[in-house]
Amino acid sequence: MAEPIAHPPRPHAAAKATKEAVRTRYPRPKLSELGLSPGKRARLKRLLYDHGPGGGTMLVLPIDQGLEHGPIDFLVNPDAQDPDYQFRLARDGRFSAIALHIGLARKHFHEYAGDVPLILKLNGKTGIPSDAQAFSPLTGTVEDAVRLGADAVGYTVYVGSPAQDRDLAQFSQVRAEADRFGMPLIVWAYPRGEAVAKKGGRESLYAIDYAARVALELGADVVKVNYPVRSEKDAESPPPYNTLSLDAEEAFRKVVMSAGRALVLVSGGEKVGDQDLLRKVRTSLDAGATGIIFGRNLWQRPWTEALSLTRELHAIFREYAQPVA
Repeated sequence: MAEPIAHPPRPHAAAKATKEAVRTRYPRPKLSELGLSPGKRARLKRLLYDHGPGGGTMLVLPIDQGLEHGPIDFLVNPDAQDPDYQFRLARDGRFSAIALHIGLARKHFHEYAGDVPLILKLNGKTGIPSDAQAFSPLTGTVEDAVRLGADAVGYTVYVGSPAQDRDLAQFSQVRAEADRFGMPLIVWAYPRGEAVAKKGGRESLYAIDYAARVALELGADVVKVNYPVRSEKDAESPPPYNTLSLDAEEAFRKVVMSAGRALVLVSGGEKVGDQDLLRKVRTSLDAGATGIIFGRNLWQRPWTEALSLTRELHAIFREYAQPVA
């Protein structure tokens, strides 16, 4: 297990020093440890070092919510309904990449190719049916991603869904194509289904920890996970999860460890306040996460607020920069 690095608090955080004299920071997996083919390594290196904050970190702006949630997410900020809003934010905010489905990539990416790296999402579903038997069919292919000039592809695995037999079979085909084309594969690892709901719920440490390990086992190069949320339902999780007493940082560190030699991206979820968002980013990076993939928390804000918050994110990421290895 990687040894943690102790970092003293920054001067402006002196008020917190009485509560936390030393902040623990865990190292991230190195590119050389990921077992990547030359094509995968070259593309992933561009995302980690040549674009965005750099230094081996990743700041991704997703706009796959239009398929998954419908237009409702854009009502908060009507300007964001035009995908050009997110593309401009990704460019001007110097994001590592933008993540979206093939329709938006075909209609808009040609105007930003070379300036904004693309992560093409290869499967998805609407939010209309129940998640009881969640399954996301393919909406694109790895060959589409190559033709469009993408630097990675994304695939959602619904861990624990009764439809996981179809899901894992479909994923294995995508993984084989990603290996053939040298395309990094990012897994959106989401617990779903009736069985998950009866074992602590999809936000429990048990479910998210399991999902992170499943992504590693299936062959993900990068895994996107949510932050575990403690609740009374944790008592319904299988032992020993039902008796674990971990704070938020310790719980997420466990998830990162379960992801092993797959880089970890933290999902933003629903919009939260600025300070809560920045705190989540810092604790995630301290736990060994490689970066964040925040959509609604950024593009649901007005343009100037979104850019200002993005600059704050860059400042945090600079503290976690590490050389290529």
